[in-house]
Amino acid sequence: MAKAAKSASRVAPEDKLPIKMLNDRILVQLDVPEGERRSTGGILIPATAQVGKRLAWAEAIAVGPNVRTVESGDQVLFNPEDRYEVEVRGADYLILRERDIHAVAAPRLDEGSTGLYL
Repeated sequence: MAKAAKSASRVAPEDKLPIKMLNDRILVQLDVPEGERRSTGGILIPATAQVGKRLAWAEAIAVGPNVRTVESGDQVLFNPEDRYEVEVRGADYLILRERDIHAVAAPRLDEGSTGLYL
């Protein structure tokens, strides 16, 4: 009887629960899938090509309550080696800490801020 009550309280896989990021965590999704890519000149660079420490851009999907500089929808620059991968509802995401973000690009930053324009 206890097993029946316990299994009834479980959430079915088709029920989608809301997800809230905690502390200084940021959920991001890579803009371009890893693997082959093209240079601006049109040269195909294979996935096996060795490159130095290359930073990557991703879109912030959700942010924790203690994140101060990033909002959902911003583009963030980070080191791909400093990440945790997670699959949520069949889509692949990365979890980063705010301190692992090197730069933020967003239209809202144009208001009186100095910096580069990408």
